[in-house]
Amino acid sequence: MTLIVDTPRPPYYAVIFTSIRTETDDGYGEMADKMIELASRQPGFLGVESAREEVGITVSYWSSLESIKKWKENIEHREAQETGRERWYSSFKVRISKVERDYGI
Repeated sequence: MTLIVDTPRPPYYAVIFTSIRTETDDGYGEMADKMIELASRQPGFLGVESAREEVGITVSYWSSLESIKKWKENIEHREAQETGRERWYSSFKVRISKVERDYGI
């Protein structure tokens, strides 16, 4: 996985998932890998960046709000969300932002 996604020229959208994990691992890594692979096949997916220490932050990039909505409604993704609520996360927050400008080296 690329560490920093090469996104297109703005505008595009970022879904920011911030989480605190429970002590339970129970298939978490496999499910996370599966969700990234599944998301990468969704129309409008642009890439993902992730880091985990005490707080985990995963940012996925999308071409449109419609593509984000369709990803949220994906049945396999919905099942993973439910399992996350029940097993893997003690708390989490999802934020959706429009990227209007980006720059870097």
